[in-house]
Amino acid sequence: MEAAAAPTPAPHVLVIPFPAQGHALPLLDFAALLAARGLRLTVVTTPANLPLLSPLLAAQPAAVRPLNLPFPYHPSLPPGLENTKGCVPEAFPVFIHALASLREPILAWARSQPDPVVAVIADFFCGWAQPLARELGTAGIVFMPSGVLGTAFPHSLFRRLVRRPAGCGDEFSVTFPAIPGEPAFQWREISMMYKWFLEGGIEDKVRESVRQNFLWNLQESWVFVSNTLRALEGRYLDAPLEDMGFKRIFAVGPVAPETDPAGTRGGEAAVAAANLSAWLDAFPEGSVVYVCFGSQAVLTPAVGASLAEALERSAVPFVWVVSAGNSGVVPEGFEARAAAARRGLVVRGWAPQVATLRHAAVGWFMTHCGWNSVLEAVAAGVPMLAWPMTADQFANARLLVDEVRVALRACAGGFGVAPDPGELAAVLADAIGEKGRDVTTRASELAAEAARAVNEGGSSYADLEGLVQEIRKLC
Repeated sequence: MEAAAAPTPAPHVLVIPFPAQGHALPLLDFAALLAARGLRLTVVTTPANLPLLSPLLAAQPAAVRPLNLPFPYHPSLPPGLENTKGCVPEAFPVFIHALASLREPILAWARSQPDPVVAVIADFFCGWAQPLARELGTAGIVFMPSGVLGTAFPHSLFRRLVRRPAGCGDEFSVTFPAIPGEPAFQWREISMMYKWFLEGGIEDKVRESVRQNFLWNLQESWVFVSNTLRALEGRYLDAPLEDMGFKRIFAVGPVAPETDPAGTRGGEAAVAAANLSAWLDAFPEGSVVYVCFGSQAVLTPAVGASLAEALERSAVPFVWVVSAGNSGVVPEGFEARAAAARRGLVVRGWAPQVATLRHAAVGWFMTHCGWNSVLEAVAAGVPMLAWPMTADQFANARLLVDEVRVALRACAGGFGVAPDPGELAAVLADAIGEKGRDVTTRASELAAEAARAVNEGGSSYADLEGLVQEIRKLC
């Protein structure tokens, strides 16, 4: 009798996150989806970032293992700093440059494995992983934690090296002719990382590393994977984009879990989800504005004062989440007055955002338009008040306000731009009132479309299944 053939081992995929909350969390959520479909994953991490993997390792112990490497030394980063959480934006280019030093130890590890890596999935800030994949003779996949539009813009800028003419101010318009609709943005809305690159705000080695990062994504990768959905960005998925290297884009979002009962996704919550829910229970449906600008945005005291005054003038109930780097922006006495009026709550630190957005009392989300926050609001059916700060956020705000119509503009945005308190108060009052009804309705419709997209038969479900099948063919 012939011996039974040995079972074919599951495809082995190497996953390389970028150590920022807004980047690592969606990639780890995506990794969980791949593991649930039978792929074996090795996830690169460093000692201080290993706790971010804990939920994934606990949920998929047989399918996921960490590759824990020392964080690369760089003189601009203090010892022990391994994550951009709470860092100033200027740290991002340094992280991009420093992490490229992981290439050699990863290559050595991969070549020592008894089972070959069939694909390398890396965050788009880890473009060095694409030539690494080529050296291993395997497929390089770029993961986009942002949407297609927000990712196409920096790749376009670094590919074309667009410059502002001498004598032009921040109102200078930059056009993107290769993107559907030929959008244009003012210079003040262009990524600070790109402007630092042009203006020499970072050392030469870091500057070149940052540009090469984006070029590697365009030139060396096999495909892109985006945490987006066709109902949100269909016009940018219908045909290959020049600014994305004419590569295929698999739209698999939203990848985040629908619920987070403990409220600890991404960090230890400063307030228990149950306690925050109990506070919200006292308010009518859709009456509360949830205010949060993510973990990276650093507000000035002037911005904090304008926001606080607008919240008081508008008289809308609110929850204002103040991240660790913004402890001094809440005006003295504001928190006590809000508590005494039983109308507002200030949360200092990490908040259980997924659970909060799904509470019936939360009617609007004032946001910096970071993509994770955008998709969490979309999935919850909560309309947004757009206040972009930097990076992809201006592109995201344009998409949400002008194209998808699930947001209103709260502030023109930009770091340090303080809105007029009276104008912002009017926006808040209008949103909660009748003027916000159409946007609220559209947000509910988009939530239903997002739910359909990730379920069997939906567009994101189909793209995810298609990608897994393509990876299996690589074995």
